[in-house]
Amino acid sequence: MGATDSMLANTCAGCHGTNGNSHGPSAPTIAGLEADYLLETMQAYKSGNRSGTIMGRIVKGYTDGELEQIANFYSKQSFQGWTQAAVGPKAKQGQMLHEDFCEKCHEDGGTSIEDVPLAGQWMPYVEWTTADYLNGMNHPEKDMKKAMDKLAKAHPELSNATVAHSLSHFYGSRSADGYKRVPGRLK
Repeated sequence: MGATDSMLANTCAGCHGTNGNSHGPSAPTIAGLEADYLLETMQAYKSGNRSGTIMGRIVKGYTDGELEQIANFYSKQSFQGWTQAAVGPKAKQGQMLHEDFCEKCHEDGGTSIEDVPLAGQWMPYVEWTTADYLNGMNHPEKDMKKAMDKLAKAHPELSNATVAHSLSHFYGSRSADGYKRVPGRLK
């Protein structure tokens, strides 16, 4: 008998937290995400299509079947987002960018668990990962690539770092439960 889903997923807890709810700024919460998305993400790390500090090395130690078990385990866990101290003007700029370029896929201001929730993820992780996409270190799917190209063309005055920073503040300003706006925050 092979390892159970939870046994395999246990090795991820050091970075992604118990049951996939990260407690640190450098790793995302993966609890409650769709199994297909998690599997595709791990396969992208394994193939080198997505950059990471350690994920590319870790996933190479697992078979495709084991990665599927890990994805299934985390998809059944409950997502817990984190409310963070975002800076208002940066968050407002991030909100504008989100509404114009990201909302189509990351619905409800990035809070939809049906999509990949960005609200409630750690701000540093969102900033670094967004910058990796904008700088070509990660290879986005076709629709995301189009949105990023459209953003760059519409706002040549904004550096990739500014875009990533503003978006991270917008998503960080969203409520920790991932479903409601924080009172007194962005309107």
